Amino acid sequence: MNYYTYKTIDDEGMIESGTIEGADIASVYDELSAKGLHVLNVKLSNRIIADISAKLKASYIKRTDIIGFANNLSVMLKAGVPLLSAMSDIINMAENRHFHQRILEVKHSIEMGMGFSGALETQKDIFPDILVTLVKVGEETGRLDKSLSDVASHLQKMEDLSTAIKRALIYPAFAIVTTGGALIFWLVYVLPKIMTSLKEMGVKLPLLTRILLHVSEFAQTFWYLIPLVPIVIFVTVKMLRYNDFIMYYIDAAKLKFPLIKLIVYNKLLVLFSEQLHILVVAGITIDRSLNIISKVMNNAVFQRAINASKEAVATGSTVSDALKAHSVFPPLVIRMVNIGETSGTLDEQFAFLSEHYLKRLDDVSKKMEKMIEPVVIVIVGLIFAVIIVGLMMPLYDLVSKMGK
Repeated sequence: MNYYTYKTIDDEGMIESGTIEGADIASVYDELSAKGLHVLNVKLSNRIIADISAKLKASYIKRTDIIGFANNLSVMLKAGVPLLSAMSDIINMAENRHFHQRILEVKHSIEMGMGFSGALETQKDIFPDILVTLVKVGEETGRLDKSLSDVASHLQKMEDLSTAIKRALIYPAFAIVTTGGALIFWLVYVLPKIMTSLKEMGVKLPLLTRILLHVSEFAQTFWYLIPLVPIVIFVTVKMLRYNDFIMYYIDAAKLKFPLIKLIVYNKLLVLFSEQLHILVVAGITIDRSLNIISKVMNNAVFQRAINASKEAVATGSTVSDALKAHSVFPPLVIRMVNIGETSGTLDEQFAFLSEHYLKRLDDVSKKMEKMIEPVVIVIVGLIFAVIIVGLMMPLYDLVSKMGK
């Protein structure tokens, strides 16, 4: 398969560009035309560039847009409104023009004879796998409204989870930015002026002061590297995601690094438990559920453990025994899954685990500020103590000479 960039225009005159995967240009033309779009241009693209472009396009569509879509569609279907009519109303109400275009493409696909779940799957970069899976279950059972309601509740929990993580990271990010800004201001603007005055006075600079002077000169000369470094780090990490071997060890480090572990590990356990809960309730088999979950777990260590557990379950192992073989799953998860299998209440146990780890993550986010605050204060204090001592030492020598 190759990647192509395209530009299209729909019947309403809206121009849309993006990336698409296809065997050749002709198949891409056919796929876009099948969506009711008029093709203006199609070009062969690089995989990485296409991937970045697709993610950038998808980033304009928020999880709240998907939640609102699922909720509204569920309510309309429950009230007896036909699917296409409900889709038309939602398209007219959509405030996000990017999301408006995507659900319009979904509607066109349905009008061309595709099933609702299949139409959603053509937009898999914005609609999560669990939404497509539950819609497929809803189509099979005739309870599409309930499936959409369930997935909306699930996505709302994931949004609450994301909010809790952001809340936990606000203070550390604020502390790092403000401290870094103050430090750069001292190195680039304040220190050079003081050092120039000391040199003009003929003061002999001690070692610590000379080190600060060299650091200040470096910051003045290569100031453009300061904003460039975090960008390079970000791009490097993104590029490393295409190397499975390296990403595995990076993800393993996240699960062991202090403070980061508290956020990342609990988040993954919430995602694992909540996804299994909603899939089991929907009647999806455990091995198929584990297969779906492994694709959405943004951690190579968990993905490998889940895939191995799926294989063990497929060969006859119990879920608890399959999970027990991997250290990433804590004893509480193993114990509750074992109870669920024994009592036939596996869905309830996963619901309990989801709520437990979500509450734990919320507690961590609330305590994070108190945990990090003393660390930040100590680091900032040490940095500015070094600067002050480095400045005071030559001033002390100058005052001593003047006293003599």
